[in-house]
Amino acid sequence: MSFAGFLGVFALIFVLELPDKTMMATIVMSTKARPRSVAIGASFGYVLQMGLAVGVGGLITLFPHRWKELIIALLFLGGAAYLLFVPEKNEIEVGEKKAQKEYPTKAWREVLTAFTVIFVSEFGDLTQIQAANFVAKTHEPLEVFVGASLALISLAFIGAYGGSYMLRHIPLAKIRLAGGLIFAGLGIYTLVQVFTS
Repeated sequence: MSFAGFLGVFALIFVLELPDKTMMATIVMSTKARPRSVAIGASFGYVLQMGLAVGVGGLITLFPHRWKELIIALLFLGGAAYLLFVPEKNEIEVGEKKAQKEYPTKAWREVLTAFTVIFVSEFGDLTQIQAANFVAKTHEPLEVFVGASLALISLAFIGAYGGSYMLRHIPLAKIRLAGGLIFAGLGIYTLVQVFTS
Protein backbone atom coordinates (compact mmCIF):
# COMPACT_ATOMS: atom_id res chain seq x y z
CA MET A 1 0.00 0.00 0.00
CA SER A 2 1.28 3.44 -0.86
CA PHE A 3 1.54 6.32 1.58
CA ALA A 4 -1.51 7.83 -0.13
CA GLY A 5 -3.42 4.58 0.52
CA PHE A 6 -2.34 4.65 4.15
CA LEU A 7 -3.58 8.26 4.46
CA GLY A 8 -6.83 7.24 2.78
CA VAL A 9 -7.45 4.54 5.40
CA PHE A 10 -6.56 6.99 8.18
CA ALA A 11 -8.85 9.72 6.78
CA LEU A 12 -11.85 7.50 6.11
CA ILE A 13 -11.72 5.75 9.49
CA PHE A 14 -11.28 9.15 11.15
CA VAL A 15 -14.36 10.59 9.39
CA LEU A 16 -16.46 7.49 10.05
CA GLU A 17 -15.70 7.47 13.77
CA LEU A 18 -16.55 11.16 14.33
CA PRO A 19 -20.33 10.64 14.49
CA ASP A 20 -20.09 7.21 16.11
CA LYS A 21 -21.50 6.08 19.44
CA THR A 22 -18.03 5.27 20.79
CA MET A 23 -16.85 8.80 20.03
CA MET A 24 -19.89 10.13 21.90
CA ALA A 25 -19.14 7.77 24.79
CA THR A 26 -15.56 9.08 24.92
CA ILE A 27 -16.80 12.66 25.10
CA VAL A 28 -19.34 11.86 27.82
CA MET A 29 -16.83 9.81 29.86
CA SER A 30 -14.36 12.69 29.76
CA THR A 31 -16.89 14.87 31.57
CA LYS A 32 -16.89 12.42 34.51
CA ALA A 33 -13.26 11.26 34.56
CA ARG A 34 -9.74 12.50 33.81
CA PRO A 35 -9.43 13.13 30.05
CA ARG A 36 -6.00 11.45 30.02
CA SER A 37 -7.39 8.28 31.58
CA VAL A 38 -10.30 8.20 29.14
CA ALA A 39 -8.01 8.78 26.13
CA ILE A 40 -5.58 6.04 27.17
CA GLY A 41 -8.29 3.47 27.95
CA ALA A 42 -10.22 4.26 24.77
CA SER A 43 -7.05 4.01 22.69
CA PHE A 44 -6.29 0.54 23.98
CA GLY A 45 -9.88 -0.53 23.28
CA TYR A 46 -9.70 0.77 19.72
CA VAL A 47 -6.32 -0.83 18.98
CA LEU A 48 -7.47 -4.24 20.21
CA GLN A 49 -10.62 -4.00 18.08
CA MET A 50 -8.57 -3.04 15.01
CA GLY A 51 -6.43 -6.12 15.58
CA LEU A 52 -9.59 -8.24 15.49
CA ALA A 53 -10.85 -6.42 12.40
CA VAL A 54 -7.59 -6.99 10.55
CA GLY A 55 -7.78 -10.69 11.39
CA VAL A 56 -11.31 -10.92 9.99
CA GLY A 57 -10.22 -9.00 6.89
CA GLY A 58 -7.44 -11.52 6.39
CA LEU A 59 -10.01 -14.33 6.42
CA ILE A 60 -12.09 -12.54 3.78
CA THR A 61 -9.06 -12.55 1.46
CA LEU A 62 -9.31 -16.36 1.36
CA PHE A 63 -12.66 -16.20 -0.47
CA PRO A 64 -12.76 -16.55 -4.27
CA HIS A 65 -12.13 -13.18 -5.97
CA ARG A 66 -15.70 -12.53 -7.17
CA TRP A 67 -17.22 -13.43 -3.78
CA LYS A 68 -14.67 -11.34 -1.94
CA GLU A 69 -15.45 -8.29 -4.11
CA LEU A 70 -19.18 -8.82 -3.61
CA ILE A 71 -18.73 -8.95 0.18
CA ILE A 72 -16.64 -5.78 0.05
CA ALA A 73 -19.26 -3.97 -2.07
CA LEU A 74 -22.04 -5.00 0.33
CA LEU A 75 -20.01 -3.83 3.34
CA PHE A 76 -19.44 -0.44 1.70
CA LEU A 77 -23.13 -0.10 0.80
CA GLY A 78 -24.19 -1.23 4.28
CA GLY A 79 -21.91 1.40 5.80
CA ALA A 80 -23.37 4.03 3.48
CA ALA A 81 -26.93 3.07 4.39
CA TYR A 82 -26.10 3.21 8.08
CA LEU A 83 -24.56 6.68 7.85
CA LEU A 84 -27.25 8.08 5.56
CA PHE A 85 -30.36 6.59 7.19
CA VAL A 86 -29.68 6.10 10.93
CA PRO A 87 -30.28 9.47 12.61
CA GLU A 88 -27.30 10.88 14.49
CA LYS A 89 -29.56 11.63 17.45
CA ASN A 90 -29.70 7.88 18.12
CA GLU A 91 -25.90 7.68 18.13
CA ILE A 92 -25.59 10.46 20.69
CA GLU A 93 -28.22 8.88 22.96
CA VAL A 94 -26.51 5.47 22.82
CA GLY A 95 -23.15 7.02 23.69
CA GLU A 96 -24.61 8.96 26.58
CA LYS A 97 -26.41 5.90 28.00
CA LYS A 98 -23.18 3.89 27.96
CA ALA A 99 -21.44 6.55 30.03
CA GLN A 100 -24.22 7.55 32.45
CA LYS A 101 -22.84 6.16 35.69
CA GLU A 102 -20.31 7.95 37.84
CA TYR A 103 -16.77 6.69 37.35
CA PRO A 104 -14.35 5.96 40.18
CA THR A 105 -11.69 8.51 41.04
CA LYS A 106 -8.66 6.21 40.72
CA ALA A 107 -6.94 6.77 37.37
CA TRP A 108 -6.40 3.07 36.63
CA ARG A 109 -10.11 2.41 37.13
CA GLU A 110 -10.97 5.24 34.76
CA VAL A 111 -8.60 3.75 32.17
CA LEU A 112 -10.15 0.31 32.64
CA THR A 113 -13.68 1.71 32.41
CA ALA A 114 -12.90 3.63 29.21
CA PHE A 115 -11.20 0.56 27.73
CA THR A 116 -14.19 -1.65 28.54
CA VAL A 117 -16.82 0.78 27.23
CA ILE A 118 -14.96 1.32 23.95
CA PHE A 119 -13.93 -2.31 23.45
CA VAL A 120 -17.48 -3.61 23.98
CA SER A 121 -19.13 -0.80 22.00
CA GLU A 122 -16.80 -1.25 19.03
CA PHE A 123 -17.77 -4.90 18.37
CA GLY A 124 -19.36 -5.03 14.94
CA ASP A 125 -19.01 -1.27 14.63
CA LEU A 126 -18.83 0.44 11.25
CA THR A 127 -15.14 1.32 11.58
CA GLN A 128 -14.27 -2.24 12.56
CA ILE A 129 -16.20 -3.63 9.59
CA GLN A 130 -14.57 -1.17 7.22
CA ALA A 131 -11.08 -1.94 8.51
CA ALA A 132 -11.74 -5.61 7.74
CA ASN A 133 -13.03 -4.49 4.36
CA PHE A 134 -9.84 -2.51 3.65
CA VAL A 135 -7.67 -5.53 4.49
CA ALA A 136 -9.72 -7.72 2.17
CA LYS A 137 -9.44 -5.13 -0.61
CA THR A 138 -5.77 -4.16 -0.25
CA HIS A 139 -4.17 -7.33 1.23
CA GLU A 140 -2.12 -4.95 3.43
CA PRO A 141 -3.09 -5.85 7.02
CA LEU A 142 -0.23 -4.04 8.76
CA GLU A 143 -0.81 -0.75 6.94
CA VAL A 144 -4.58 -0.91 7.53
CA PHE A 145 -4.05 -1.78 11.19
CA VAL A 146 -1.62 1.11 11.74
CA GLY A 147 -3.65 3.66 9.72
CA ALA A 148 -6.98 2.75 11.34
CA SER A 149 -5.48 2.51 14.83
CA LEU A 150 -3.79 5.91 14.53
CA ALA A 151 -7.04 7.46 13.32
CA LEU A 152 -8.95 6.03 16.28
CA ILE A 153 -6.25 6.92 18.82
CA SER A 154 -6.30 10.49 17.48
CA LEU A 155 -10.05 10.59 17.94
CA ALA A 156 -9.81 9.14 21.45
CA PHE A 157 -7.58 12.06 22.46
CA ILE A 158 -9.67 14.62 20.56
CA GLY A 159 -12.86 13.27 22.12
CA ALA A 160 -11.41 13.17 25.61
CA TYR A 161 -9.83 16.62 25.49
CA GLY A 162 -11.96 18.64 23.09
CA GLY A 163 -14.92 16.64 21.86
CA SER A 164 -17.68 18.81 23.23
CA TYR A 165 -16.08 21.90 21.65
CA MET A 166 -15.69 20.11 18.30
CA LEU A 167 -19.31 18.94 18.21
CA ARG A 168 -20.52 22.52 18.75
CA HIS A 169 -18.67 23.64 15.58
CA ILE A 170 -18.97 20.69 13.14
CA PRO A 171 -22.53 19.55 12.44
CA LEU A 172 -22.78 15.81 12.96
CA ALA A 173 -25.25 15.48 10.09
CA LYS A 174 -22.69 16.84 7.61
CA ILE A 175 -20.02 14.41 8.80
CA ARG A 176 -22.42 11.49 8.43
CA LEU A 177 -23.57 12.65 4.99
CA ALA A 178 -19.99 12.94 3.71
CA GLY A 179 -19.04 9.51 5.03
CA GLY A 180 -22.22 7.95 3.65
CA LEU A 181 -21.70 9.40 0.17
CA ILE A 182 -18.07 8.23 0.09
CA PHE A 183 -19.11 4.72 1.09
CA ALA A 184 -21.97 4.66 -1.43
CA GLY A 185 -19.55 5.65 -4.19
CA LEU A 186 -17.03 2.98 -3.18
CA GLY A 187 -19.78 0.34 -2.94
CA ILE A 188 -21.22 1.16 -6.37
CA TYR A 189 -17.75 1.24 -7.92
CA THR A 190 -16.90 -2.17 -6.43
CA LEU A 191 -20.22 -3.68 -7.62
CA VAL A 192 -19.57 -2.40 -11.14
CA GLN A 193 -16.12 -4.04 -11.01
CA VAL A 194 -17.67 -7.34 -9.88
CA PHE A 195 -20.15 -7.50 -12.74
CA THR A 196 -17.92 -6.14 -15.50
CA SER A 197 -14.81 -8.23 -14.85
